[in-house]
Amino acid sequence: MSTIDRDRIFFGVDPGTNITGYGVIRVSDNTVRWVDSGTVVLGRDAPLSEKLAGIFEELSEQIARHGPCTVCVEEAFYAKNVRTTLILGHARGVVLLAAHRAGAGVMEFSPREIKKALVGNGNATKEQVSFMVKTLLSPPRAKAQSDACDALAAALCGYYNQRVPGVPLGRRDSKKRKARTGGRGSRV
Repeated sequence: MSTIDRDRIFFGVDPGTNITGYGVIRVSDNTVRWVDSGTVVLGRDAPLSEKLAGIFEELSEQIARHGPCTVCVEEAFYAKNVRTTLILGHARGVVLLAAHRAGAGVMEFSPREIKKALVGNGNATKEQVSFMVKTLLSPPRAKAQSDACDALAAALCGYYNQRVPGVPLGRRDSKKRKARTGGRGSRV
């Protein structure tokens, strides 16, 4: 695979300790296409160390297979249960390690950023995000499970944000907005 091809592949991950979703998109001539998606399903009662090893091994294999330039990971949300947030952090850690070992760049996005990138609303529902992923990428039904759709959404968010590095979506023309509003939000 050439460097040009590699630079056009985004690998999204929706980390979890019971189910981790992954999704791969390819961009060529500004056209985004679904490549692959799926889930790593781990036993609910398996020890945490076994789950983390399973996530690392499967994602390392998938990343090596697809050779992305960028792995796009959903950040941990702060759950009411601190233990849940901590355990999710472990899963994210092995995802970041797998990306690093493969030499891929990493982009991290909050769930709100991903929703805003795909739906235009940071408070969008999972159903709305799933609808947009299916509309934009048309993945096969068997490859469009909830966690895989979330991972594809992360990959799409990475692509959208990489197009204009360092400029958050929806804020590409901030100079005009400042001029129109007096720079601090007050109308002139």
